[in-house]
Amino acid sequence: MTAMLAAAALFVVTACSSSDGGSEPGGPAGSPSASVSDGATPPDGEAQPSAPPAKGSAKVVSTLTEGLKSPWGMAALPEGDLLVSSRDEGTITRVDAEDGKKTEVGEVPGVSPGGEGGLLGLAISPSFASDTYVYAYFTTDSDNRIARMLYDPKRPVGQQLGAPDTVLRGIPKGNIHNGGRIAFGPDKMLYAGTGESGETGLSQDKKSLGGKILRMTPEGEPAHGNPEADSVVYTYGHRNVQGLAWDSEKRLWASEFGQNTWDELNLIEPGKNYGWPEAEGKAGKPGFVDPVEEWRTSEASPSGIAFAKGSIWMAALRGERLWRIPLAGVKPSADAQAFLEGEYGRLRTVVATGDGALWLLTSNTDGRGTPESGDDRIVRVDVT
Repeated sequence: MTAMLAAAALFVVTACSSSDGGSEPGGPAGSPSASVSDGATPPDGEAQPSAPPAKGSAKVVSTLTEGLKSPWGMAALPEGDLLVSSRDEGTITRVDAEDGKKTEVGEVPGVSPGGEGGLLGLAISPSFASDTYVYAYFTTDSDNRIARMLYDPKRPVGQQLGAPDTVLRGIPKGNIHNGGRIAFGPDKMLYAGTGESGETGLSQDKKSLGGKILRMTPEGEPAHGNPEADSVVYTYGHRNVQGLAWDSEKRLWASEFGQNTWDELNLIEPGKNYGWPEAEGKAGKPGFVDPVEEWRTSEASPSGIAFAKGSIWMAALRGERLWRIPLAGVKPSADAQAFLEGEYGRLRTVVATGDGALWLLTSNTDGRGTPESGDDRIVRVDVT
């Protein structure tokens, strides 16, 4: 396997529209103050990396595998192979990064699929070489929760996952706005994007885990440097976060579903209020953080995001396209570009390969798409 595929992918992750233990010096990952103050010149005076070209490109160069059923989460193992979750079947499949061979590694017990719930996001432990943990966000009969499982590929096919060890429970569940993305940051802490499950009041309730971005230790405890020492809540006022990614300066970005008007790409700062349900899109209301970029829901309904070649790449479900948002520090350096519009249907998850390309996962067998022969699939996309 190609080892370099996983180097960046471990820290880059890996729906629907409304109708559809320690921190980095200077602040936890995701805090712009940890590295850049004004989006142009870092506090220490060093030159900021140059912005990517205003116009980029995205070309599908190969199909890695086909025939995936209701795929949702996707994460890269250290040697480069991919683990993919099936939302509705509650299973995890290993996909060989060279020949696309699929091997079911096991079923996660306790998964209760329904609506937007089921087996959702996956993440690989940053200490996988020693602890072999795979993390999963999934829906049960009572809540959404995050658990970790030992993974042993030497065991028989279908029996390679150990029993789930729940690290966090009590995330509100619902048929809609179920969140589900998890990822380890550069600080080796576990982050999770959650939805308000259709109960808008949860987003502004700091005691609820719904409508939040959460930050915790690998054991599920509040991480050092969180806004409140006894809470895993990192930011609040979110409607339905389904994309998490870090840029080259360790800043955290998140994609978020709007309701009927604006979908969002947000720069995440600890403790900040992102406005829902009082604000949607660039509302300019005092006390709320406006998104860095916004789209009409028909053009996006964003799910997973990844960072590569100086840009955020965002998978769109209803919009059926891949968005490129070139960055100069904390701001877009040019207008967002859309690629692959309508070519592969709904797009769920995007993961950086580590060698400058992307793995892109489709989502046409989720009950809202129109499956074609071969769906669902993973394709490799070369980008600039």
